[in-house]
Amino acid sequence: MAPLYSTKVTAVGGRHGSIRSEDGLLDLKLAMPKVLGGSGGATNPEQLFAAGYSACFENAVLRVSREARHHFSDDQVEVVAEIGLNRNDQGNFVLSASLAVTLVGVDQATGEEFVHRAHQICPYSNAIRGNVEVTTSVIVR
Repeated sequence: MAPLYSTKVTAVGGRHGSIRSEDGLLDLKLAMPKVLGGSGGATNPEQLFAAGYSACFENAVLRVSREARHHFSDDQVEVVAEIGLNRNDQGNFVLSASLAVTLVGVDQATGEEFVHRAHQICPYSNAIRGNVEVTTSVIVR
């Protein structure tokens, strides 16, 4: 099956290099975070993953809420993705993810249902399911 969308990004120099998308819209320098012994001062793969995951997950929340006939405005949904870089029992690097979802205008049970359903359809969630520990929390206002 042909993909609905595909893109290419080239990385050169690893965590101390740069990335550039084929269309040039993404063109960033990379740096190892200071906390990991790097120079900092530029983005890193974990920040980029968090950015993509939070945006994708928010869109999934919006989709499942529309299917339930609830329409959020842009300022009524916020997703904060925290990506952790950890070591497993073998000493290998692994990721963890935490998604904090804030929803305005629904009760706690509805918000949790939307987040649960979004987690089932989000491409990022589906890509990492079974490989990355993901926790979710829901705050309603």
